[in-house]
Amino acid sequence: MKNLRIFGIISVTGILIAGAVTISQMMDQQEVVTVIEEAVATQQETPVKTDIAPVPDVQTTPQSPPETEITETRSFDHFRVGKRNVKAMLADGPIMWVGTSGGVIKYDIIKDSYDLFDNTNGLLSNGVFHLSKINNEIWVGTYGGGLSIFNPEKNTWKNYNVPQGVGDAFIYDTLKTKSGDIWLATWSGANKISGNDMDDLKNWDLFTVENTDGGLPNNWVYGLTEGDNGDVWMATEGGLALYRNNHWSNWNHADGLGAKYEDVVDDITIKSDPAAQSAHHARQKTEMGLEDVSVAYNPNYIIALLFSEGNVWTGTWGGGLSVFDGANWKTFTVDDGLPSNHIFMLEKDEAGIIWIGTSKGLTRYDGKSFETFTRNDGLFSDNVFSMAFSDYGETWIGSFGGVARFTGGLKHITSLE
Repeated sequence: MKNLRIFGIISVTGILIAGAVTISQMMDQQEVVTVIEEAVATQQETPVKTDIAPVPDVQTTPQSPPETEITETRSFDHFRVGKRNVKAMLADGPIMWVGTSGGVIKYDIIKDSYDLFDNTNGLLSNGVFHLSKINNEIWVGTYGGGLSIFNPEKNTWKNYNVPQGVGDAFIYDTLKTKSGDIWLATWSGANKISGNDMDDLKNWDLFTVENTDGGLPNNWVYGLTEGDNGDVWMATEGGLALYRNNHWSNWNHADGLGAKYEDVVDDITIKSDPAAQSAHHARQKTEMGLEDVSVAYNPNYIIALLFSEGNVWTGTWGGGLSVFDGANWKTFTVDDGLPSNHIFMLEKDEAGIIWIGTSKGLTRYDGKSFETFTRNDGLFSDNVFSMAFSDYGETWIGSFGGVARFTGGLKHITSLE
């Protein structure tokens, strides 16, 4: 019984036809996005240009998912988005929001219909880093266009960028704490908005390395999560930060974050050096004491962040998956069962299972062992950037080039016709 269903997405004069659009001009930071994407691309058997890490003149082609007839009792289908990354997804009742590097797609699961929002009808930038639901609105963090907020009842967009108080036009994450404060992760520090009025600049604060006396270890903030007792944890390019009762703490590789270079160097397949292509990465490399490293490795660079049962989970750039209990660190690498030491995404499902998106597939961790799923099991691509669980029992997984939707859960394909 053939259960594979593929939806094609092509780009026509900037309009989404079941998926992708022309990407607008970005700010200077786009250099960094491109370099990181290219580094990931060079590791593929079939070169792929992705949003997380490449080098100039690399010809990139999206991976073609294996078209097979499956006799398993579950099915999957694929949604193509062209040469785009799906960096964020958000399940909201019958709607699945899909954030790509060509705009954000509002897909109605029941009606099997979609709308595309890009810089022609709501967003200031087509590149989407983040999606969340805050105050019954859809918040979209973009690269180059700040924060865009969609009001579903009014079907309107409102944008916040640097003139409105945002620290930087590149926003990687958002968080509303139990106390009601709003936090934004930007590439120029972390914004905190107190109170309910985002339009009053007096409510906005921006925390940086400079004004926290190094408490925030790096101004490039990639992730936010709330811990116990109102703690706010932050993933940065220079380590893990904690904001607790107006005080700052931080930890980096010297404290136990990320695996040692000599322990993972043989497993690093991303051989291009981002520092060779980006002044920012070259500067970071010097600051981190990694001048002698010429491959994609920075254990202080946390891309993914998750808080679960008192532990902070951190996905690093080549240093594996590190877990911090507030006092001690434990790091998992390829030697422990991970398919790759480059971690792009962390999610937790209702059963307490932790899902880990890597450069070589999606890994399931049940607290005891790792189980990995790849394109051979139905993923669109082995670079996994995002994940969402719908109210209808579906699992959605975002990759380079498209999305895989599973009904009945993920299982290994064991019999083919």
